[in-house]
Amino acid sequence: DVQLVESGGDSVQAGGSLKLSCEVSGYAHNNYCVSWFRQTPGKAREGVAAISSTGAAYDRGSTRGRFFISQDNSKNTVYLQMSSLKPEDTAMYYCAARPRSCVLLTWSLEAYYDLWGQGTQVTVS
Repeated sequence: DVQLVESGGDSVQAGGSLKLSCEVSGYAHNNYCVSWFRQTPGKAREGVAAISSTGAAYDRGSTRGRFFISQDNSKNTVYLQMSSLKPEDTAMYYCAARPRSCVLLTWSLEAYYDLWGQGTQVTVS
């Protein structure tokens, strides 16, 4: 079965750092886009960052310079390194995947993806 499994969420103080991991298994596509989204209660998911199989990466302006997406193909894992965390970064973080490269205008749209993980909670106080 194809699975996305997130890990690394935790409770941290403002200014701290966390590194989230998204392990992808059973996803046999040469071209793909894997993204991180986050969601707070009562709000829609928002795209945080995305990375293509080519290595091309995209992010949202509000987290640029603080969040960095990367991948380790040998481990089938995509990471989200988060630093200088703020209380407003508190959310459930999800990774998502689709079997096509990321596109600038659509990578942050939920409907763009066909596979989602269960999420990992990040709390910043």
